Amino acid sequence: MMLTGSQRRRYARHVVLPEIGEEGQRKLLASKVLVVGAGALGSPAALYLAAAGVGTIGIMDGDRVDLSNLQRQILHTTHSVGSLKTESAQERIGAIDPDIHVEPYPFRLTEGNAPGILPRYDFVIDATDSFGTKFMLARTCHMTGKGCSHAGIRNFHGQAMTVMPGKSACYRCVFHEEGIEDSPVPEGPFGALPGVIGSIQALEALKHLLGIGSLLTDTILTFDALTASFRRVTVRRAPDCPVCS
Repeated sequence: MMLTGSQRRRYARHVVLPEIGEEGQRKLLASKVLVVGAGALGSPAALYLAAAGVGTIGIMDGDRVDLSNLQRQILHTTHSVGSLKTESAQERIGAIDPDIHVEPYPFRLTEGNAPGILPRYDFVIDATDSFGTKFMLARTCHMTGKGCSHAGIRNFHGQAMTVMPGKSACYRCVFHEEGIEDSPVPEGPFGALPGVIGSIQALEALKHLLGIGSLLTDTILTFDALTASFRRVTVRRAPDCPVCS
């Protein structure tokens, strides 16, 4: 399908890039990305995916918008306090581009529903804040063969890694499930920090969909907001990994 006149204007800055062009933009419009978590990380990720023209964006989150979210969760507004985060996200994405199709999932990802949802998408963004969900997502992405951008944030620090099942180290290769627990007390984060990490997750998804550049596979990219410094840490598949070995 050819781009319409309004789409050529909307995506003009993409189309002029030789790595994307009109063909690449058509790929994005035909693509589907699932964002698991519509909070701090999911906010910039979803907004940039929508602005880039990803045709279908799944938004999964069972929570409602709270006033305390607004310091960092830019997908939501004061007007949306009390609303389901999926509803708020759908409204905001529609304001950016009403032609983007949003598939809302107003509930949490579970072992039971994940296998039926993930196969519908081309790429997954892990924007969750629970280790249990991250490990479960890692297992399901491997089982369904879906690439995933994992990320985490705490106080002034963030990190991201991309997993391509069967080709790179998975989340479980790097982080051992036993003994890791979520902090009972919130540790920030610094408000603008998820904007950096969530945007990196959107970049990873877009590069994968377009088949350009190199992904953060076998790599953890860490960011220290206080020093504005990045560091790349090389990781390898674990031969005894219970998920991908």
